[in-house]
Amino acid sequence: MIYNDIADIVTHAKVSEAWMGLDLGTKTIGVAVSDRLLSSATPLLTLQRKKFSLDAQALLLEISKRKIGAIILGLPRNMDGSEGPRCQSTRAFARNLTSLTDLAIGFWDERLSTVAAERILLEADTTRKRRAKVIDQVAAGYILQGALDRAHHIRAKQ
Repeated sequence: MIYNDIADIVTHAKVSEAWMGLDLGTKTIGVAVSDRLLSSATPLLTLQRKKFSLDAQALLLEISKRKIGAIILGLPRNMDGSEGPRCQSTRAFARNLTSLTDLAIGFWDERLSTVAAERILLEADTTRKRRAKVIDQVAAGYILQGALDRAHHIRAKQ
């Protein structure tokens, strides 16, 4: 099921299972996972995109290996908050993924996530070559951490 609000993910996600964050690009998919306490996100890997069925198969393998309870997709809104073609593509990916899994799927505004990931990697004095390899998974970690922080805030109010 697809949810537009993190509060709904908190309600419908499988309990005591980690979340997965995805940064969908046209050529790659950055993947990050949380711990089971949903407190911190860790960049995991970068998948080279092929076609949806192969991409989904690789993601579902990671989901089953890591006992994932929800999936958070970065939603690439325009700077003015509007949704363009990349948002439509991300929403289509989510719809297609729901036919393959019963996990709760949600979105997190990913504006400037790649910029933040680049800044983190530059501060860590990462080489240009290494940055190119890990930027998408670090961006996925940034997206997922934002969603986890929001979920923590929601749970604290309950």
